[in-house]
Amino acid sequence: MTSAPNMHRTPLLAELVSAVRDVVCLERSPAESARLVARQLEPFLSRPNLLPAEYRAGDPERYRQHIVHAEPDGSFSVVALVWQPGQQTPIHDHVAWCVTGVYEGAETERRYELRGEGTTARLVPAADVVNGPGTACGFAPPGDIHLVRNAEESTVISVHVYGADISKLGTSVRRLYDLPVAES
Repeated sequence: MTSAPNMHRTPLLAELVSAVRDVVCLERSPAESARLVARQLEPFLSRPNLLPAEYRAGDPERYRQHIVHAEPDGSFSVVALVWQPGQQTPIHDHVAWCVTGVYEGAETERRYELRGEGTTARLVPAADVVNGPGTACGFAPPGDIHLVRNAEESTVISVHVYGADISKLGTSVRRLYDLPVAES
């Protein structure tokens, strides 16, 4: 379930949206946009009261996505994700560049490389990363295959910025990967 975009924004969220808009207006490559947006997002992650209570609510069944802002021209969205202990995404990639910033707790991420084609296609773990509070990282397709989970014993809250209108798409996921995972 998602929240209505552009509603219940705090002054800090308005500042964040403006900072992201300033980067997106530069019309850089997807990878450069992700890097620059991550740099803009990081200082906001340590600020109290960034997210109002309605964007901090989780769901006991699955991680919950709250759409905080969708830019009217469709160029980017800001989303708060709330993860209860043990919740995770399937292995996936994205429709556009993506920036992840951890607001509370730590997200555990496993990155994969796709090797082979057709019947020989398989995923190979490329890196295990723990993104701690106050950190932001960005990436862009291709090569953005990963799984994200909450390995903590408490709720994790993260702020994601996508180079697409998630309020219209419903998700940032381009493809789910149901392939064998090999060790190399």
